[in-house]
Amino acid sequence: MKQFLCSLFSLIVLHACTYAQSWRMADVPLQTPWAATVDAAMPLPEYPRPQMVRKAWQNLNGLWEFQAWKPGDRLPVNKVLTDKILVPFAWESALSGVRKQFDTYKAWYRRQFTLPADWKGQRILLHFGAVDWEAMVYVNGTAVGSHKGGYDAFSF
Repeated sequence: MKQFLCSLFSLIVLHACTYAQSWRMADVPLQTPWAATVDAAMPLPEYPRPQMVRKAWQNLNGLWEFQAWKPGDRLPVNKVLTDKILVPFAWESALSGVRKQFDTYKAWYRRQFTLPADWKGQRILLHFGAVDWEAMVYVNGTAVGSHKGGYDAFSF
């Protein structure tokens, strides 16, 4: 099995149960009744596109490493990011656990995951429900693509 490292450069995107215990919703002035039911180990576990259900799929929602981007930053391949974010929630939201604004409007996201052994030799689709504006996606430190467009779904 191969280890995949997915780092997303900038904006809102989309487990490790070890991190789920450390996640806490940020303070918020007004909270809906549903916010208290969010499971940090697997938020929004349902298949995202019910009209296109696939038998084999893996949900990457959950806690990701996260850090605000600073001018001059290089791809943090071998660097642990300083914070955690609950994906798929926007970093400005309380449910993300971050609830901040950044001057650069950019951030690094990282998620490590292992593909199931029976996926070996198959084409893998990495699907994103949306980003706020722009994303650069890397797998194991190699750029696989970029996307521009507010709140559009895209795949690589």
